[in-house]
Amino acid sequence: MPTIIATDRTGTQAPRPQGKLAAFGQWMRLNQRIIRRVQWLVVAFYAVLIIVPAVRPLPPHTAHIWNDLTLFAQFLFWGIWWPFVLISMVLMGRIWCGVFCPEGSLSEWASRNGRGGAIPRWVRWGGWPFVAFVGTTVYGQMISVYQYPKATLLILGGSTLGAIIIGYLYGRNVRVWCRYLCPVNGVFSLLSKLAPVHYRADPELWHTSRARGERPEAVNCPTLLSLKDLQTASDCHVCGRCEGHRDAIELTARAPGSEVVHESGRRATFGDFILITFGLCGIAVGAFHWSASPWFIELKQTLAVWLISHDWMWPLQAHMPWWIFTNYPAQNDVFNLLDGSLLLAYIAATGLVMGTALSGLLAASQRTLSHFNKRMLYHLSHALIPLAGVGVFLGLSAVTISMLRAEHVPLFWVGPTRAVLLAAAGTWALKLFWQITGLYTRSSTRRLFATGFGAAAIAGIAAAWWLLFWGW
Repeated sequence: MPTIIATDRTGTQAPRPQGKLAAFGQWMRLNQRIIRRVQWLVVAFYAVLIIVPAVRPLPPHTAHIWNDLTLFAQFLFWGIWWPFVLISMVLMGRIWCGVFCPEGSLSEWASRNGRGGAIPRWVRWGGWPFVAFVGTTVYGQMISVYQYPKATLLILGGSTLGAIIIGYLYGRNVRVWCRYLCPVNGVFSLLSKLAPVHYRADPELWHTSRARGERPEAVNCPTLLSLKDLQTASDCHVCGRCEGHRDAIELTARAPGSEVVHESGRRATFGDFILITFGLCGIAVGAFHWSASPWFIELKQTLAVWLISHDWMWPLQAHMPWWIFTNYPAQNDVFNLLDGSLLLAYIAATGLVMGTALSGLLAASQRTLSHFNKRMLYHLSHALIPLAGVGVFLGLSAVTISMLRAEHVPLFWVGPTRAVLLAAAGTWALKLFWQITGLYTRSSTRRLFATGFGAAAIAGIAAAWWLLFWGW
């Protein structure tokens, strides 16, 4: 078994066993050149996926995934790439961000060659994860990002351009965009808390190294982390550069979800709380719901009849450019002003109702345990991360399913798989709730009632997704 040198309490150097995960981390640290080559290959592939389909004509109705580049790119990008990036966060932490993400690579490259300015306060604002996620989610629905290449290029290309500009302006050899402004940074930060692996700094070994007067070469952490305090996977991009630093940092295994139970109590924030309740379990639900909702259709028809009866035709006849609301007449897919306004209202109402209901249930759970404690409230919200993540995965994978259905692929397995995933995520969330409540009370009765409110929140989220897949 490979070893690295450590020092015991007497100051004598002795070999410390190095596990397979740490050996992999060591390989990553020693092969950064290979990783950079992989990153540039992904950048090239990403550029082809978002640019080439946007400059080609839209595919005819008779086209298939295997004989049309646009449909193939759409399936590969939205049907495979993004859903399984979410899964990778739960399985391996943010290794996608540190090794494969094209925006991160380009932002760091721009930072390496940029002006290196100080990071302004507005960039560090804690509300960006929620605002960026909601903004891109809602705007994507407005312009049908999953269906049309130009919309994909506008949103993802715009985000990439933003990453390059921020990289050029602020920091040196770092990823300011990824740490603070990336639209999915908040989502990835939450999901990575569930991962069974993470980079961890051993405080005792770090202190021992400092006591010996060692001065190892500084590590360039691209996300500006305090390496001596590295205990969480949330902001770590698993790039491997800090492996073995001061013989104290190592890629190591942990119980899945243990960070949610033991670390989130002091790290959970109001931004996390809002992103989980109003974002992932609210706005995201509305974004995936509206196109299949009979309530949306009924409301639209009712308002259309009312407008016609009052001779107000302009909301039904006014169309916006494709980059504001979907406008593709050749595809018979055009949003008039009524369509667009109702879309925004439906998503906003869903987000408000779900977010308020979940916030109330979490607050009730917290008050059952103790007097009002906002840190405890934020901690409890982290128990919902498994179900929030699975919900977004199922919503994204609906694009995959619809494209496979168009190709007449047998899909008998889809319903049972969705049910199993929702049940497993709900069970995991309930277990996390039970574990977290046990940290705050010794009363079995209080713990049971607090977990009961959590179970009601879990049931509400599961019901929203059940309604989409089986209720209509």
